[in-house]
Amino acid sequence: HVDHGKTSLLDYIRKTNVVGGESGGITQHIGAHKLQLTNGNSVTFLDSPGHEAFTAMRARGAKVTDMVVIVVAANDGVMPQTVEAIDHAKAAKVPIVLAINKMDLPDVDPSIVRNDLLTHEVVVESYSGDVLETEISAIKKTNLEKLLDNILLQVEILDLNVEHNKLAEAIVVESKIETGKGPVATVIVKNGTFKEGDHFTCGSSYGRVRALLDENGSRIKSASPGMPIEVLGFDSVPQAGDTVYVMPNEDIAKDITEKVKEQKKLENTEAVKKSSLEEMMANVSKGDMKKLPIIVKADVQGSLEAIVSSLEKVGNEEVK
Repeated sequence: HVDHGKTSLLDYIRKTNVVGGESGGITQHIGAHKLQLTNGNSVTFLDSPGHEAFTAMRARGAKVTDMVVIVVAANDGVMPQTVEAIDHAKAAKVPIVLAINKMDLPDVDPSIVRNDLLTHEVVVESYSGDVLETEISAIKKTNLEKLLDNILLQVEILDLNVEHNKLAEAIVVESKIETGKGPVATVIVKNGTFKEGDHFTCGSSYGRVRALLDENGSRIKSASPGMPIEVLGFDSVPQAGDTVYVMPNEDIAKDITEKVKEQKKLENTEAVKKSSLEEMMANVSKGDMKKLPIIVKADVQGSLEAIVSSLEKVGNEEVK
């Protein structure tokens, strides 16, 4: 939820300052960050926006992740977006780790959060459930190590396996067009090793990896499973949530993409026919409804989705 401290918590874990560069304190894009742990392992964190307009982005986040860390402020309790995040985690069948934040504030009672969560079928460990919980303070840096330990404990329970020596698969987290770079996508490698020069297909776009950049913008030659990277070389902007599949050669990549495009064209034609008929019937029943055409230009796909879904709720009896 907005202001529950997700980004601040990640800041303290990463020791960088993202919050300072944010508009209005809402995380605008899904930020992906890799954290190197002392035992040689690494964990990739996806910071998803807490604002309600970003529901679709959060739903995608849960599909990419192996577990969901839900941050609830002790002074605020369970909020609508907390419930939504729980639903996404359940739908994606991924385990939840709970972080009760803002424990440094006076007179806060974490048991209220635990009881609230019971009504949403989230039973924490102290209530004999299976959801690991940690009482933390992101500002005072209290118990952050314990939270990381709980995350690693959950990783061990999950017993995750990946293969390095196969054609890579990755999930698009965010995409945009960047001046001088063309279509660019932030992806997280799910399996296999992603390399410079690889031919790939992704929904209705395909391409060849021109460059791979890590989260600091440094160029790298290859990326292993779990790494968040920026990929240059798409022929068009891919949809966030699509899977990137590396192909043995360019011909196969092109061939698959063409088939996907044809399929989408068919689906779109059907959808247009259906919507124009529904619109006609709706206009007959409502009298003549006026439409205000709006063109939305945004920085990345996630923002575009959030703005469009907010705009669709605006309107009244006469104007849509």
